[in-house]
Amino acid sequence: MHNYFIGIDIGTQGARVVLLDELGQQVGAHEEGFPLSKDSREEQSPQAWWECCKQLLGSLIREAKDKISLSRIMAMAVTSTSGTIIPLDHDCNPLYPAIMYSDPRSAEEALFCKAIAMEQVGEGYKGFNSSSGLPKMRWFLHQYPRLVDRLYKFIHAADFMTGRLCGEYGTTDYANALKSGYNLHTYEWPSYIARDIGIEKDWLQQVKPSGVPLGTLLPGLAREWGLPQGILVTTGITDGCASQVASGAVSPGQWNTTLGTTMVIKGVTRQEIVDPTGAIYNHRHPAGYWMPGGASNTGADWVSQFFAGRDLQELNRLAAAQLPSMQLAWPLLQAGERFPFFAPHARGFWPGGDKVEKFVACMEGVAFIERYAYEKISQLSGEQIELIFSAGGGSNSSTWLQIRSSVLNRPVYKMKTVSGAAGAAILAASQTFYSSLQEAAKAMALPEAVVEPQAALIEPYRSKYEQFMETLHAKHILQ
Repeated sequence: MHNYFIGIDIGTQGARVVLLDELGQQVGAHEEGFPLSKDSREEQSPQAWWECCKQLLGSLIREAKDKISLSRIMAMAVTSTSGTIIPLDHDCNPLYPAIMYSDPRSAEEALFCKAIAMEQVGEGYKGFNSSSGLPKMRWFLHQYPRLVDRLYKFIHAADFMTGRLCGEYGTTDYANALKSGYNLHTYEWPSYIARDIGIEKDWLQQVKPSGVPLGTLLPGLAREWGLPQGILVTTGITDGCASQVASGAVSPGQWNTTLGTTMVIKGVTRQEIVDPTGAIYNHRHPAGYWMPGGASNTGADWVSQFFAGRDLQELNRLAAAQLPSMQLAWPLLQAGERFPFFAPHARGFWPGGDKVEKFVACMEGVAFIERYAYEKISQLSGEQIELIFSAGGGSNSSTWLQIRSSVLNRPVYKMKTVSGAAGAAILAASQTFYSSLQEAAKAMALPEAVVEPQAALIEPYRSKYEQFMETLHAKHILQ
């Protein structure tokens, strides 16, 4: 008889819950979108998240009871957006709506926090911007001084859901605490946060590794859902890190590329990567390793922009017969790049003319940016890239996977289940059933396919990559 684990993902646009067994097989999953308004990028209702989550969990459990023994559900964990902040009152209810990571109103406070951190911090997070948690706390205090007397804690989005499940609101995890200023070297809240930023230490949570058992499911919820008493609730994790966990990239040398609207690369190193440009930042692994990564503005958004209404399966079939292309492209649609290099004034480029040729060239351009990212990671870390996993909508193209594998000159592992909710379920199992996150991911993160480099493409793509890099230098995008 297998054991089972629940993962919960609260995103910007909706919630998803999933039930996995100890071998990563999905028993069930439910999701629902949130009713969004024009202000949803700035503020959302945590209580509305919770009501949605309760409904989804109820549906998931009703569906599962005919398939499994509910007594074998062992643990659950939550993932949500990084940088979203909720001020709580002393009854652990929201004092104000969730201040979303995508809310730009704390830009001025972010500049202040960054300047203080650059002056005060040796090792530690300094890259504060308007999507970070600490500036949002300072913004709230400035905007709503009348509420300060009622303030109990500043918590993160995942912490609110965890608290509703087990009653513990005073603890967060390494991943969520990072952009709120927690020092992952000394494992403490730096003194400048209270002294210079004005965030009292009592308003900040205790910090533990992700996946640590925090409490048990509240008895009333267990009765409501027909679940046994004693199901463990663990500390949570941010959405980007949850996707990394779901990919299986949780041991040193393992990396994952999530190719969606943008390209996000995250992995595990033994030592922190120090990037002078700030393009790479580091989370802390539950086992003490580092989880560096970065997010590019280059991704797969060009597909819908350039090829709306086209038969993508047919395009992929035609593209597979035209590798490599005769053109160069960098399908960066917005102004500026942030990873693997910082170039705020960069502009993309791509060919016109033949649609298939353009399609191939754009796929190659993204692969060249991915290769440069991994070269930079290897150079800065001094550590080997041993395995590359792949997730996101861009991984559904077999032709693009072949291009990327040949450009990288290494196998690429396409993963089967890579949602944030699946990552949360693996996290829930990592220290309740398995002995570590590495052991849990090895058992539960399942590859769907392995794509090997095509021998005939390796040398042409090596040469074309050099040409691509020369073009970036010639356009003064790279110095």
